[in-house]
Amino acid sequence: MELELSKRSSAYTPEQIAQWEEYINLPSQYRLSSKPTLNLNYLTALHTYQIAHVPYENLVLHYSSKHEVDLDPQVLFQKIVGNKRGRGGYCMENSIFFNHILRALGWTVYTAGVKIRPRVGGVPGGNFTGWVHIVNIVTLPTGEKYQLDVGFGGDGPTHPLPLIHGHESLNLGTQTVRLLHRPIPCNVDQTQKWWVYQYRNSSTQEWNTFYAFPELEFSEADFGVMNWWTSQSMYESNFQTRRVLIVRFFLGKVDEDLERGSEDEEGKGGKEGIVGKAMLVDGEVKRNDGGKTRVLMVCKSEEERVKVIREHFGIELTQEEIRAVRGRIVELKHD
Repeated sequence: MELELSKRSSAYTPEQIAQWEEYINLPSQYRLSSKPTLNLNYLTALHTYQIAHVPYENLVLHYSSKHEVDLDPQVLFQKIVGNKRGRGGYCMENSIFFNHILRALGWTVYTAGVKIRPRVGGVPGGNFTGWVHIVNIVTLPTGEKYQLDVGFGGDGPTHPLPLIHGHESLNLGTQTVRLLHRPIPCNVDQTQKWWVYQYRNSSTQEWNTFYAFPELEFSEADFGVMNWWTSQSMYESNFQTRRVLIVRFFLGKVDEDLERGSEDEEGKGGKEGIVGKAMLVDGEVKRNDGGKTRVLMVCKSEEERVKVIREHFGIELTQEEIRAVRGRIVELKHD
């Protein structure tokens, strides 16, 4: 029994949860002190405010002295909340951090490993990779299961997705997302079913298959193996060590139904949800406000990029971190 309880406990104290709630500006009715009901409204609010205030970013791989990712929950809390420098993390950092937040709030949740399809010409293509991503799977008190992904970045889901085959919901602007429960083509055993995440930017376009996951719980030991490869491998197939990436989502008023940022507790629409995002890919700065993505600028030097990281994404890097990118494959050098 003690072992079972330890598996379900959170690394974070009620005091740390209060700090996080303040940091992401969570509405008062959803704070732990208000004893909110464990329902989809509450879960959606947690997901929405988390991704709006904690960006997807892999800067620790490029702008740090060790160029390593530490998945210790207390290290993650200090980096994201304690230091108050606008930092987030890449998939495993953000999802493991959020997993402990959810546990502390009373949710039944576990992490599942994910295989992705890398982008080819801007869209997912080719075969699925190995385990390089994770998501959280939450079971509501009523029994329904939802997938929460707070660490995928661009084209990732902006709200919890029900584990229901073919269920479609609006994501950002005209983009629609869904999960299909089916085999994946790279497997020999086609009787095994996976949850396959797809998106399309309009109803006239084809669905893009981006990643797949089984309902198989992953542990700290699994994360250690995954994290080593994604943070240290210099193979061309590993974009994390070869690209500088940031995605920050923006809050605004939305009036869609439950799948996008549902009605509030009083039944009135128009609550806050995700309405846009800014992205940094190496030196290119892009923005999408619910329509077509546009390029804002292209950084030509490290000085320009550090300024963009601060002004467009709200992330403050120390001088030691800024110097650490020198000599790295991603460094932007003057012509």
